[in-house]
Amino acid sequence: MSQYKARILLLEDDASLGLLLSEELALDGYSVSRAGTVNEACGMLRAETPDLVVSDLRLPDGDGLELLKAAQAEGLSLPFIIITAFGTVDQAVDALQAGADDFLTKPLSTDHLRLKIRRLLTQADLTKQLQQFLANSNTDESLGLIGDHESMARLRSEIRQIARSEAAVLICGESGTGKELVARAIHRVSERSSKPFVAVNCAGIPAELMESEFFGHEAGAFTGARQARKGLFAEAHGGTLLLDEIGEMPLALQAKLLRVLQEGMVKPVGSDQEEPVDVRILAATHVDLQKAVSEGSFREDLYYRLETLSLRIPALRERGDDVDLLAMHFLREAARRHQRGFLKLSEVSSRTLMDYPFPGNVRELASAIERAVTFCEGDTIQPDHLPERIRKRQGATVSSQAPLSADSISKWPTLDTLQQDYVSKVMKAVGGNKRRAAQILGINRRTLYRWLAADDPGPEAGDDTDVVSSGVNVTKGGVQ
Repeated sequence: MSQYKARILLLEDDASLGLLLSEELALDGYSVSRAGTVNEACGMLRAETPDLVVSDLRLPDGDGLELLKAAQAEGLSLPFIIITAFGTVDQAVDALQAGADDFLTKPLSTDHLRLKIRRLLTQADLTKQLQQFLANSNTDESLGLIGDHESMARLRSEIRQIARSEAAVLICGESGTGKELVARAIHRVSERSSKPFVAVNCAGIPAELMESEFFGHEAGAFTGARQARKGLFAEAHGGTLLLDEIGEMPLALQAKLLRVLQEGMVKPVGSDQEEPVDVRILAATHVDLQKAVSEGSFREDLYYRLETLSLRIPALRERGDDVDLLAMHFLREAARRHQRGFLKLSEVSSRTLMDYPFPGNVRELASAIERAVTFCEGDTIQPDHLPERIRKRQGATVSSQAPLSADSISKWPTLDTLQQDYVSKVMKAVGGNKRRAAQILGINRRTLYRWLAADDPGPEAGDDTDVVSSGVNVTKGGVQ
């Protein structure tokens, strides 16, 4: 089966420029349809919905924004790029406010355009994936866990298998990865799904009250116990009990928990009688329980009882493009809570989030998006709306060089030397592919050729030019 080719509708009245752009995009594997007028493009739009539109602003029978409005009237939400030779700040603002995703001016860098297209199509694909996950959020397919990374697919598979068992489960993962969400997913697809799900944070209960909270107490069992009260185990009878941060549980209570797991009986504080409970125990922790066992702060027998069935939730930094999927999900939810219309992430904001390691994991990402929605006055989240720690990360660079010292100033490399070394490493990494190297370096190929060979300022024969405009006839062999 042939791989799907993304469809691009190109609206450009300059025949030579339209031909060049369509050839460039076709080389990248896209299926390109060309139109020279707004009317022609509208007809093509209705005949076959494209995946992305690139449109000139000024056209013989109108402007590109008319095509954008026509797409919106058809209920289509397409990535839309406006290009023009007469760009002004006001025009760019108008285009973006009208719903365009980007505004580029001529002379136009084909590499820059291709990069924009690739990123917009990637983001559109992620949006579709998110919508699919949300549509399946009430089924066993997604288990309410958003993510397309292979580690998440494996986690969902393990949850379905574990849900069929009645044994205790240990859920491990860094803070903020969603351990309670995973516990709820296990309960939801188990045979206990119609019974209670009770979650308790062991770190949030004072040690002296923990036994009473878990097992209940009789009236008069201690000062202030005016009446009998059933504990969390009794509340979860027939269902599932999540013991979050189980590593914070005192050793004395760990022994009693082990007894409950072994015998299914609890004894309320102040009572002489044990009571049967039917509860499945899920335990969650962000600490290394094996290390806690070796340090004597966690019972070895309880650890091995829990560890028989264990799950590890991957950190967000290990999940690749899931950052984008989750960011769009949280953006949608935050916009709904704030009673805002449709909000989207700018390319720079998306890239900034992807570059950040998120030590606080999914919880930190959700918090960052909530802040961004609060401070965003338009319909696009920009980097300035994100927390400062995330913005700073994008501009940060990590050097593998040893710290520079004033004592060795004569040995410091020049900027030219550092540039040459870096360009050489990039060229080696991409196998000499100058187009790819220029993309990584953030320059056009003319600049790259000048850096590579100062005595050869022009491009090699047969190489296509980087900058095109509607006023010249540009071909693969050069400029005519």
